[in-house]
Amino acid sequence: MLRVALLAVTLFVPSIANAQALQQQQPPLEQKLVDGFEGKDFAPEGGLYYRENFEQSAGTVEFQTAVKRTGNGGLKLSVEPHCPTLNDGCSERAEIWEKTALRVPYDQGVWYGFAVKFEEPIPSGDHRYLIAQWKREIDPGADGDFSPFLALRMDLGKLFATVETNYQQPVSTGPDGKPARCGPGEVAAWARPDVNQVRILVATDPNWTTEDSSLFNSCTKAVTVTSHGNALPEPSSGWIDFAIFTKPGPDGTGHIELFANGKPIITVKGHIGHADKGLGENQYFKFGPYRAADTTDWTLYYDDFRRSSRCADVLTDGVCPFP
Repeated sequence: MLRVALLAVTLFVPSIANAQALQQQQPPLEQKLVDGFEGKDFAPEGGLYYRENFEQSAGTVEFQTAVKRTGNGGLKLSVEPHCPTLNDGCSERAEIWEKTALRVPYDQGVWYGFAVKFEEPIPSGDHRYLIAQWKREIDPGADGDFSPFLALRMDLGKLFATVETNYQQPVSTGPDGKPARCGPGEVAAWARPDVNQVRILVATDPNWTTEDSSLFNSCTKAVTVTSHGNALPEPSSGWIDFAIFTKPGPDGTGHIELFANGKPIITVKGHIGHADKGLGENQYFKFGPYRAADTTDWTLYYDDFRRSSRCADVLTDGVCPFP
């Protein structure tokens, strides 16, 4: 009986290897990526890795079983004070990246899903915190520092989402330090002509106030934002499961769908992303705690990562706006 079992295993292993090889030959957009962080390392079928550099050395990654959303495990990502000073532009990160060979072309749409949980105490200061971001590749030697075309951020303990694109002249501008009062078809934005970018506020959690928008003191028509009547969940609400469709389009063809816990939050269409010289052909996603230099530790838990060209593979608890 033992010899038969061993023979069965021997015959089965090549078929698994052949399946993995076949998947690697598929275009990245056609590959479905999934990782529930159930083991002691990233799953081969998830296509994720922890990038090593100075800012990432502020972080730690732990595959653990104490805090998880589904299954038997989850990913614990933490950052600690690491930068030489608080004011030298240094950042502290514990971000998980897509493998370069699996990145999706910049002009194609793709669905991403992941769940996140904030560990107490949740930072409540006026500071730069990100929990996930989508960017365009930057060629070596390119001139400029390009912000994510979509980012999930936190400030003052409140979640918000921003979209970035190349600079456009604001429709109107409010007083310095005061939020803009935008009219129909206009969206609050932070105009940044010095870096040829404009950052647009597209979603907030229910605790967001007018004063929290003071940075966004201009109005733009670069995008249209359709609210579906649901705010972003509060960081203290427990596990938050995001499902997000991203299709950059600096020429005005961009499209984003953002769901949280199965509920539609916003649809964004218009000028999304950057079209400067020296930028690469692909978009890429990374998630994990990322902040400007700080003096305390910060921990997030992640679970249920997935990526697919099909909404139904990612939005597992909600109604897809399109296949």
